[in-house]
Amino acid sequence: MDSGRLFGVGLGPGDPELVTVKAARLIAAAPVVAYHSARHGRSIARSIAAPYLRADQIEEALVYPVTTEDTADYRGVIEEHYDAWAARLAAHLDAGRDVVVLCEGDPLFYGSYMHMHKRLSRRYATQVVPGVTSVSGASAVLGRPLVERDEILTVLPGTLPGDVLAERLAATDSAAVMKLGRTFGKVRDAFERAGRLADGWYVERATGAGERVAPLSEVDPATVPYFSMALLPSRVHEETAAALERAEPAPPRGEVVVVGLGPAGRDWLTPEAQAALAAADDLVGYGPYLARVPDNPRQRRHASDNRVEAERAEFALALAKEGRRVAVVSSGDPGVFAMAAAVLEVAAEPRWKAVPVRVLPGLTAAQAVASRVGAPLGHDFCVLSLSDRLKPWDVIAARLEAAARADLVIAVYNPGSRSRTWQVEAARTLLLRHRAADTPVVVGRDVGGPAESVRVVRLADLDPSEVDMRTLLIIGSSQTRVQDRGSATAVVWTPRSYPDVPTTR
Repeated sequence: MDSGRLFGVGLGPGDPELVTVKAARLIAAAPVVAYHSARHGRSIARSIAAPYLRADQIEEALVYPVTTEDTADYRGVIEEHYDAWAARLAAHLDAGRDVVVLCEGDPLFYGSYMHMHKRLSRRYATQVVPGVTSVSGASAVLGRPLVERDEILTVLPGTLPGDVLAERLAATDSAAVMKLGRTFGKVRDAFERAGRLADGWYVERATGAGERVAPLSEVDPATVPYFSMALLPSRVHEETAAALERAEPAPPRGEVVVVGLGPAGRDWLTPEAQAALAAADDLVGYGPYLARVPDNPRQRRHASDNRVEAERAEFALALAKEGRRVAVVSSGDPGVFAMAAAVLEVAAEPRWKAVPVRVLPGLTAAQAVASRVGAPLGHDFCVLSLSDRLKPWDVIAARLEAAARADLVIAVYNPGSRSRTWQVEAARTLLLRHRAADTPVVVGRDVGGPAESVRVVRLADLDPSEVDMRTLLIIGSSQTRVQDRGSATAVVWTPRSYPDVPTTR
């Protein structure tokens, strides 16, 4: 029969809700649960774990024969009991039963569990589950950090001689003194001798029932239980907090950040862009793009039509001039047929000279569509927009002709819309003068979105009626290859070298 496993489980400082998820799971599953208690039979550890115990579990109460270390031959008496308790638990482990030993705070931080650990961990499979320490609990209840920056924290038992305590308290930045109770008077005197009494705090039963917090100098020694602590919090924290209260708040420093959202969804958003969106006070952009950014009630959102880019840029700059942090959102990459150029063009006016403008890149639609079929942009390529709203068609046609003559792969943005229905057919006719009819064309629509569609067709078969503003076209060069590899969409790539040219690095 396999032996059982030993678990030393930390319960935290007192609040049952500060028991870790792992500790709660192990407590609930264990056949045997052991815990220390005083002679009166009550166990703080068991009371913390009570919400996670089952009625059919075997409980082993490890009852201390004495309650203070002042008893003659305390060490000899307690070691005999540790040996006897270990033997009781070993009997369960030998029978194949897992044993959870409960421990307040952390099992290996002044924890009672460690005495079982020393005796049993070499013989049985053992796991220690850490818990929130009483020091952390007291600091949280006090609402003051114990250490900041490069400060040194010293943890001391109150059972040390008074002169040793005073010496250590005088030499350290911060301190936690445990095991108070009958030692409290000596500990408070040590704080005073070290010149630190005015900085000291007292925390009793941190996070548990009967919790109490008070300046150390005001505590009556007769009222102090064992489960209490004297603290010296961080001096650096107190100094910097006081400095913040005295300092005049800095005037708000506004800026405009043009953020590329990528082609669709959070998965296509860079961490840098996400951070800028999270830090913004105001979000400005075309309505459908703004809708892709999750709502945050702290932020103001300013949606506008897609045809008012200059006005949108001026509005964002005006907000930033007032001290607002403004994110102007743009689909894909803001520098590719998007808002970066519009914002920078308006920002070039002298009145906006003092407003900082940053541009954060995003994954382009061309990259997204290309990735769905392979590597059609593997060699030289150009990017063109078929929209003649901001430039005449003659310029577009001349550039298409030049790209076709140069045998470049062409990524075509804004190929068509409800008001622009003839440009795709005109572009296809022009390209067929220079490209073979079977030149591959990748037709990508809403890539990354719920209506994603990617097809590969021959240039001669490109149907203009299937192309709209949410579509991007990638038109291959004479070297672009198509291969059927058994997937739903053919694989397309453009080799990195031309024929008869040696591949060198």
